[in-house]
Amino acid sequence: MVNFQDKKIVLGISGGIAAYKTPDLVRRLKEQGADVRVIMTQAAQAFITPLTLQAVSANSVSDSLLDTQAELAMGHIELAKWADLILIAPATADIIAKIACGLANDLLSTICLASAAPIAIAPAMNQQMWHAAATQDNIQTLKQRGVNIFGPGAGEQACGDVGLGRMLDVPELIDLTQQLFANKQMLLGQHWLITAGPTREAIDPVRYISNHSSGKMGYAIAQAALNAGAKVTLISGPVSITAPRGCQLIKVNSAQEMHQQALDFTKNKDDKVDVFVACAAVADYRVDDIAAQKIKKTDDNDTMQLNLVKNPDIVADIAHLSNKPFVVGFAAETQNVEHYAKDKLKRKNLDLIAANNVAEAGQGFNSNDNALTIFSPAEQFDIPLMKKTQVAQQLVAIIAQQYATQQSNNKK
Repeated sequence: MVNFQDKKIVLGISGGIAAYKTPDLVRRLKEQGADVRVIMTQAAQAFITPLTLQAVSANSVSDSLLDTQAELAMGHIELAKWADLILIAPATADIIAKIACGLANDLLSTICLASAAPIAIAPAMNQQMWHAAATQDNIQTLKQRGVNIFGPGAGEQACGDVGLGRMLDVPELIDLTQQLFANKQMLLGQHWLITAGPTREAIDPVRYISNHSSGKMGYAIAQAALNAGAKVTLISGPVSITAPRGCQLIKVNSAQEMHQQALDFTKNKDDKVDVFVACAAVADYRVDDIAAQKIKKTDDNDTMQLNLVKNPDIVADIAHLSNKPFVVGFAAETQNVEHYAKDKLKRKNLDLIAANNVAEAGQGFNSNDNALTIFSPAEQFDIPLMKKTQVAQQLVAIIAQQYATQQSNNKK
């Protein structure tokens, strides 16, 4: 069992009846070695007093963004940097909405925005509020950003309703927090390089060739690797989603730019890449001669011919380096998925390949869901259809296990 020895936890308490559970939560965290600092919203103080939380935490309780004494030393920034984890319990619909929207109009929401520490929330609200479209949209937004959602549980609520919305009990919150810290140690000391999103191959200054990749799968893998303790460098083509907090983001447009960045990082002896995950949907071809000016449509050019040349094969080039990292490729296929995936695995000298059928409705490009079959030279692993965030967690665990086995075999 993972304890919390020397872990620094900021406990955020927002205004819900479940706040009465928080003294016990603080006590349990401290019993296992955590240093706990409590932040209360103004609404939380209607349910439980700061003095109670100060007594059980043995630390002063913070409740104001504009505390003149604390802010002499920029107290909210210091607290944001201090935390190993920000745990918000209970997390009302209000604080969930604030965090999702990036608001910073009280101390708790400001620290969430100012900290690079992982965030976990334990939702607590009426069942109808939990099921409301706005709340569910906010929850999905937070999941995509890597916020850990603890619960909610189901049962009878203070208002008399029955259903989802209850804050989890303290032992459940302790178990989930232990799992979070355990996962954080899985990839500790490893550097993961991940490519994501599409590439754009220019035709002229206003037109380009691209594909339907949204970047969601690659970004989810980056978040899962971060959550597991890895240092993550993310090389991303043009996407409309936000990169996970804590990763190094390198923005590129073309396949050649992505190729150069990937090689630069993998050849850097001072910052060794342990695992390379080639999740980007890289254009196979680019325009041979990019027009310097916009190509004009005229009455006598009903057709236009483009001469295309092959782009560099990023994953194959890295997999054939003399001192290559552990290389994971992707195969987005529309037919004969297993055949094409196994062929790429062998031909490109990969350690693993994750294959999916993008012709299947509800998975793959631009979807929030995915299903993968992962092949190594000797094994096969199946991840059924689920949210890409969940797929990423399972994929990262498989990669971690396979990489550890390879490293162990290399030492024999």
